[in-house]
Amino acid sequence: MSFSMTGFGQSALHFGGYVIQCEVKSVNHRYSEIVIRMPREWTCYEDSLRRLVLQHVKRGRIDVYISKEREDETSPSLKLNFSAVRDYMKSAEQIIEKFGIGGMPTVAQLLALPGVMVPAESEAEGDQLGGEEWEAVLHRALGEALSGLTAMREKEGRHLAEDLSRRIEKLETIHGEMCGLAPMVVEDYRVRLKNRLTELLEGSLDEQRFNMEVAIFADRSNVDEELIRLKSHLAQSKGLLGSREPIGRKLDFLIQEMNREVNTIGSKANHLSIVNLVVEMKAELEKIREQAANLE
Repeated sequence: MSFSMTGFGQSALHFGGYVIQCEVKSVNHRYSEIVIRMPREWTCYEDSLRRLVLQHVKRGRIDVYISKEREDETSPSLKLNFSAVRDYMKSAEQIIEKFGIGGMPTVAQLLALPGVMVPAESEAEGDQLGGEEWEAVLHRALGEALSGLTAMREKEGRHLAEDLSRRIEKLETIHGEMCGLAPMVVEDYRVRLKNRLTELLEGSLDEQRFNMEVAIFADRSNVDEELIRLKSHLAQSKGLLGSREPIGRKLDFLIQEMNREVNTIGSKANHLSIVNLVVEMKAELEKIREQAANLE
């Protein structure tokens, strides 16, 4: 099963007097990039949470948002951090003494500085819990959100795989038409060249030189190898769509290779019908490339 790189999941847990909310969203990205935003006191758990994300998502940009709110919806009481105030006042005095700048910070300015007002001791159950308990809760919340994300990515990936499968089948049909036309290229050239030379030379045609010219053209316009490689790439692409491993980058590589083979066929096969099929196949490959860019 193929997975899309686009998805969203969320969860909410009640624990220790708090509501822990977790949201995870993912978008397309060439590599794996994980961004986690959560309260500062939980940053020590970031590495373990990052490893949990990587167990579910292999490729894409993943944004994780974790927050907590008190269940009683009351704002925590604050108290004055006298130590921080003393440090700020001492720093202000040093600035005045060194640079001769007048004026001390006002009370309002001091209260607005980081760390001056801090939460008072809370009676919430969660404030008494240890780090291991909070880490387990965060893992559970993130795990539930990731399950929702994975389900959405799988559903979207299934639709993408079905669309890509239909487009690859269309390419196989075009490939079959090319294989049917390839043997006719040399014969059509032989007829056109013979008619033209007969007209110009008024019937005095050097058969040996004519056959040599046709042989040179046949060697130059032969696309059997390109058609064989193209068939192999198409088969590999169909096989990838049924894999549960990340296939986006592999599929992108195969599309590049198929484009290369199609371009070579177009330049070598001097035949209008084949050139028209080349144009059609290139247009379809571009659509496949755009869709494949959404796969993990």
